[in-house]
Amino acid sequence: MEKTDIKSLTLEELQAEMQKLSEKPFRAKQIYEWMHKKLARSFEEMTNVSKELRKKCEENYEFTALHAVQVQESKIDGTKKFLFELADGNVVESVWMKYKHGNSVCISSQVGCRMGCRFCASTLDGLERSLLPSEMLDQIYEITRLTGERVSNVVVMGTGEPMDNYDNLLKFLKLLTDENGLNISQRNITVSTCGLVPRMRQLAEEQLQITLALSLHATTDEKRRKLMPIANKYGLDELMEACAYYFEKTGRRITFEYSLVGGVNDTDEDAKELIELVKPLNCHVNLIPVNPIAERDYVESAMEQVQAFKNKLEKNKINVTVRREMGRDIDGACGQLRRKHTKNI
Repeated sequence: MEKTDIKSLTLEELQAEMQKLSEKPFRAKQIYEWMHKKLARSFEEMTNVSKELRKKCEENYEFTALHAVQVQESKIDGTKKFLFELADGNVVESVWMKYKHGNSVCISSQVGCRMGCRFCASTLDGLERSLLPSEMLDQIYEITRLTGERVSNVVVMGTGEPMDNYDNLLKFLKLLTDENGLNISQRNITVSTCGLVPRMRQLAEEQLQITLALSLHATTDEKRRKLMPIANKYGLDELMEACAYYFEKTGRRITFEYSLVGGVNDTDEDAKELIELVKPLNCHVNLIPVNPIAERDYVESAMEQVQAFKNKLEKNKINVTVRREMGRDIDGACGQLRRKHTKNI
């Protein structure tokens, strides 16, 4: 009999499980708080839960507890990169970043990725599987335990396409923002997508207060298709309509992620096209100097080119920032550390 993943259950679902075990409803809240507030790593740690109930739980439920197999710390900015092992032996990576406004964690939503974006190390070996809500949560929980510091912002922008793991993503968001758990504000959560239009529209219908970040990276369908295979399915017109729909439904402005690749998408013409594309929308543009990976021949844009690109957008009253490079000396880009680890096994 396959055991139920207890850390992926909502409080209401856990109450129903306790009923099945002929336990009182308050037991559900006790167990839930041990998992999601006290960040227990096993039933054994739940000291105010009877031995008998802990034994029943062991028999009926899987308890997700990720194990850190590697931690790298940047000498430049203190960023930490974690490689976590899952119960099935797969590994995922997460990044902890310290900012003035609080600590941010970037988590993975899948083991590998099937989207095939040309500049990303996550996708080089394809998709292994999607993560469960508990496995997404436990990246944050373990980092909180290991650093001893509260996480205030969460970005689902690590390995994987979150919208390709839609149901688990929604459950994860519900658990993460629950007042009985870590209670992280929806407004402090960003979810990225390479542009799965139907899922973007579906997410808009949920009317959550999270930020949606679209990996744009090119200003024409032709250029985008060279960088991102998903562009063969959903064109820019369709994408921009979905972005406008998300804003209309949620009132939350879209963030456009734009990786600047030297000589590929960083020209004056690209800046002009980007302005025309995003100006009608209430949005923020995040320029990212691309993180070079050994398997591709892309190079990052020169800093003066990045600055000139930014200035053009600002002159046209577009809200824009250049992403601060974090953890460049510790395989900072998505998928680099996992790939290095799996190749060395």
